[in-house]
Amino acid sequence: MRSPEEFSDWYQDIVEKAGLADKRYPIKGMNVWTGYGWKAMRLIDNFIRDEFDNTGHDEVCFPLLIPQNEFQKEADHIKGFGAEVYWVTHAGENKLDIPLLLRPTSETAMYPIFSLWVRSHADLPLKTYQIVNVFRYETKQTRAFIRMREIHFFEAHTCHTDFEDAEAQIREDLEIMSRLAKRLCLPYVLCKRPDWDKFAGAYYTIGIDSLMPTGRTLQMGSIHQYRDNFSKPYNITYEDENGAHVNVHQTTYGMSERILGALISIHNDEKGIILPPDVAPIQIVIVPILSKVEPEKVTARCEELSETLKKSGYRVHLDKRDLRPGNKFYDWELRGVPIRIELGARDMQNGIVTVARRDTGERVQLKNEDLLNGISANMADVQGNLFAKANSSLQDSIHPIEELTNVQPGINVMGWCGTEDCGHVIEEKTEMAVLGEPVGAELSEKKCIVCGIPTMKTIYVARTY
Repeated sequence: MRSPEEFSDWYQDIVEKAGLADKRYPIKGMNVWTGYGWKAMRLIDNFIRDEFDNTGHDEVCFPLLIPQNEFQKEADHIKGFGAEVYWVTHAGENKLDIPLLLRPTSETAMYPIFSLWVRSHADLPLKTYQIVNVFRYETKQTRAFIRMREIHFFEAHTCHTDFEDAEAQIREDLEIMSRLAKRLCLPYVLCKRPDWDKFAGAYYTIGIDSLMPTGRTLQMGSIHQYRDNFSKPYNITYEDENGAHVNVHQTTYGMSERILGALISIHNDEKGIILPPDVAPIQIVIVPILSKVEPEKVTARCEELSETLKKSGYRVHLDKRDLRPGNKFYDWELRGVPIRIELGARDMQNGIVTVARRDTGERVQLKNEDLLNGISANMADVQGNLFAKANSSLQDSIHPIEELTNVQPGINVMGWCGTEDCGHVIEEKTEMAVLGEPVGAELSEKKCIVCGIPTMKTIYVARTY
């Protein structure tokens, strides 16, 4: 594992060198998405869109500004976000009658409109999502993709007839996350957060946490069961079959650009980042190996290869820069391109190409007639290998413990009676955070690590970002 200081220096440096973001914008915590990083984020957004479109959600886009009086309708929400919001108090030189804020999240923007959209049980379930920027005045040290003040954010918001239908939505959300994780090569743990750490206004919150190379966890996203905690202040009701007006039950599912930050942090080596093929803006880079022997024919063959691979659906770049091949290799390894193809005059004469994998460094020679099948197989191997390696690292970092003095870097598993007092003792003595109860874990009798009473509850505890 890396020390937090070593990792922080490496991370800040690699984000800049790999061309993922530019932090020189003159507002702290509001970076510029550069072309390479934005393409990777757009690919992730498209995976999310596919999943939610295919599960009956409609993409919407709500305004950025929220009136103060709407924001104040949910007291717990204000308690959770009141210190983090950016306020707009003037329009030109005129002071606004009602101050506006930049959305920190969108419950208070969307739910007044939901109360107009939902009228009868026939309008339910209402399943929506949007991919927008949100704004939070983060006071801790900012870090690209991981802790920002302007955040690229996905949020799904749903309304249901009752608690059980909302629970079914949460089960669907968990299935979606499982599929997304395979595409992003991002294993994670699911924990039901303790009440003192749940989302403001939620009945319960499930955190989606990845494990970073420092042994700390990073929350990539969260899923919230609201019951009717928001529908009551925002008067979101439907008329049931008996003519009674009933408050809807609601859920949300939020993820952010932290997904990209986690991916960069987990998949890397001494050469730079390693991007999973599904996320890589460039999946294949072709590097001509030019010499005095028929350089024009080598370049022409490389262009032909590029077109063939593009027609097969790959994102391909032909590097024709006037640089030594070794310099090109360095650049593309730094930026994490999954597969490199090298072609020189001798390769042409032998009817082969050389394929180098970024994840293992392995170089193999493929016959021209086997190229497409070979590329497809290698892409699948890279994708599978990255997930398996990261998942193995995660599983190896989950440590059952019976004494608070034995906590280790990574995720510590222990018995807990469920009381807030014992939870805070755990946090104080370990200087770690209670992530919560692991979702779907098998129940077994233990003793609370603090008070010693028998319990069926298990919790995960870790240092966090």
